Amino acid sequence: MADNYLEKRYEEVFGASGGHKAAAARPGLDVLLLRNRSFRGYDKSYVVHRRQLEAMIAVNPKVASSVNLQRLRFRPVVKGTEADFVNAHIRLGRGLPHLQLPFPGREPEAFIVVCSTVAENPGIDIDLGISLQSMSLKAAEMGLGGIIIRNFDREDLRDGLSLPYEPLAVLAVGKPAEKIELVPVHEGDDLGYYRREGIHYVPKLTVEDLII
Repeated sequence: MADNYLEKRYEEVFGASGGHKAAAARPGLDVLLLRNRSFRGYDKSYVVHRRQLEAMIAVNPKVASSVNLQRLRFRPVVKGTEADFVNAHIRLGRGLPHLQLPFPGREPEAFIVVCSTVAENPGIDIDLGISLQSMSLKAAEMGLGGIIIRNFDREDLRDGLSLPYEPLAVLAVGKPAEKIELVPVHEGDDLGYYRREGIHYVPKLTVEDLII
């Protein structure tokens, strides 16, 4: 629901980069990046299957890893009692606590729990970011959406899912059921995301503000 809306609004606000029709037929990186937003509401009539999560996990042998140690491990969770358990131990709306997101009936029902075989360190954190972004982009390519979650109950998740390693992050996956709009801002402006009339707005610094 949000894919074309995001791309059109991005071009209106930030300017078109050209080749939009070709990109729509064969999504390029810029299109996938726009689709790859942090969704906090999902269409529960769409069921994400294990094979789809495994396709996302399959990007990991293709991406960079610090010193090529490949210390991350992945636990797919699909709709059912395990997904209900994960939902009870994650938090999605820290920036909008008054809304208590996700709204009832919009919870994600599929997850990839990312673990590390060693203690967390700067190299692992870099690997984690690369992995999560890559899997999220794969989800976007598949017509899905997700959100990277670091605000969760680690011990409860580790014990409840019988994980042999420490969980570092949870990637929720589903069919997005909300609109997200990027808003250009400048250095020093408020970067907090907000909602108005059902649309989730995300302030983003312009390229000019990012370049030193």
